[in-house]
Amino acid sequence: MKFDFVAAFNRAITAIFGVMVVIIILVLIVGLVDLFVDIRNLVTENKLREGYLEIIYDVLTLFVMIELMRSIAEYFNSKRLRMTFIADAAIVFVLREVMIKLFEQKLVPEQMYGMSALILALTVLRVGSMLLYQRDVRLTQGTKE
Repeated sequence: MKFDFVAAFNRAITAIFGVMVVIIILVLIVGLVDLFVDIRNLVTENKLREGYLEIIYDVLTLFVMIELMRSIAEYFNSKRLRMTFIADAAIVFVLREVMIKLFEQKLVPEQMYGMSALILALTVLRVGSMLLYQRDVRLTQGTKE
């Protein structure tokens, strides 16, 4: 009686990603509720500047979580993580930070240059991974015919 380590590994990874999906869904629900609470506070307390900042922060954070969820959902479909979704999440996260700093008017030029270089590097990574993925799809389709 031999133990199949590969099957056990695949079951463990599927279980771990399943737990991650549940956690991310819960975080999205909590984030959405928090967003509605912030909107209510914005209307009732007349703290426009602080309220807007909280709303912007919450919305952009939800975008990052949605991108991560797409990456995990793609894993269940193809049994592999696609770099394009991970790069998308990273780009959205950096853009979120830039937008928050710009809105707070706390972005110094050095930070802007650094974040711009990071966005450029992530974009090159995303485009490169997208091109490689399309090449793999064409090669796979060519072998099926």
